[in-house]
Amino acid sequence: MMVSQNMVAEAEVICQPSLPMLDVKYHLCVATTQEHNLPIDMAPSPSSSGISADISRFESVAESTEVLKNWDVDMSGSFALGEAKEVDYEHTMIQVGNCSDTIKDVIIESTAAKFVPNIRSGSYADIGPRISMDDEHIQIDDLSAHMGSFFGCPMPSAFYAVFDGHGGPDAAAYIKRNAMRLFFEEADLPHTSDIDAILKELENSHRKAFLLADLALADECSVSSSCGTTALTALILGRHLLVANAGDCRAVLCRKGTAVEMSQDHRPSYLPERRRVEELGGYIDDGYLNGYLSVTRALGDWDLKFPPGSASPLIAEPDVQQALLTEDDEFLIIGCDGIWDVMSSQYAVSLVRRGLRRHDDPQQCARELVMEALRLNSSDNLTVIVICLSSPTRDRPVESCPQQRRWRSFSLSEEARQRLKSLLEGN
Repeated sequence: MMVSQNMVAEAEVICQPSLPMLDVKYHLCVATTQEHNLPIDMAPSPSSSGISADISRFESVAESTEVLKNWDVDMSGSFALGEAKEVDYEHTMIQVGNCSDTIKDVIIESTAAKFVPNIRSGSYADIGPRISMDDEHIQIDDLSAHMGSFFGCPMPSAFYAVFDGHGGPDAAAYIKRNAMRLFFEEADLPHTSDIDAILKELENSHRKAFLLADLALADECSVSSSCGTTALTALILGRHLLVANAGDCRAVLCRKGTAVEMSQDHRPSYLPERRRVEELGGYIDDGYLNGYLSVTRALGDWDLKFPPGSASPLIAEPDVQQALLTEDDEFLIIGCDGIWDVMSSQYAVSLVRRGLRRHDDPQQCARELVMEALRLNSSDNLTVIVICLSSPTRDRPVESCPQQRRWRSFSLSEEARQRLKSLLEGN
């Protein structure tokens, strides 16, 4: 069919969320002047193959905006371009996704792109009921300033880690001393502004760092072969979060008050880990790997590992998870198992969230978490870091503590008591 270039389609679109189909009426209007003829493919009827338009994604918001600039839109929702007179119209059915979901996706992507975390943190550690303190942690709110020329990054960057030692404090202390060299200084980061390329290389370097740290402990004379440590790291790069974990430390993100776990506890009770251990010749005895260790991944512990290069039931390979932060992400908690042995992730998130609303102090929140774990009879060392992510515009007002109601005691005379008794008895 050949029609004028000025021929336009006047569409009345009815979007009903309860219906999966949209009824679209095309009113073909031909302009009074016809100068150029252009071919237009008319849609077949619904009984034939039909037009299936998947609008669950906007391919280009900018392109859509530019097209709309060329149209005059009246209050009834009709579109017109120039002077035209109606000559005919066709009906067709357009199959679409949920309109609200499409718009929601675009809004989420837009807010995520604009979000820049306002990073600040607080930490607290306590020996608990143990006779020695085997936990260590790293807390760096400004990684670029800390690393200098080794890590130049124009966006906000931070690095945190917790290490839970066993068999003595030496393994955890060694990893803490050498962490920055292992994780950053020896990493071959690409010289590019492409954040995806940087994140990919950082993920690879973190995996390698865990394995290199494990091998270093095998050669370190100051660390016993029966000594080891779990490890969890959290790297924030702009609005990107990268968490690597080997062991039973845990990272939990607070997203609009809901706990989102960013790590998996590597314990014998976790079925995938149990299967992996048994396939490699290990066994689980009363919840312990080979009857000795309560975790299935750790750095060090070379008494329980095969020689380097051989697959062992106990490994140092970390699980790595990434998340794209938005304004809904309020804070991150990372802590050793002394915290998580006695409280759930949601319990910890709710406690910290209430604390931040009262005093807006992550240091005090970290202390309150440790004190609560001690009250719940934790039997381990306790270490936790609370990292606030909210930008200044998202900071919530500080809640004041409710005033306790005061009660005043008083006594009744014998006459008053008798009158009260008479009233209560209905006399």
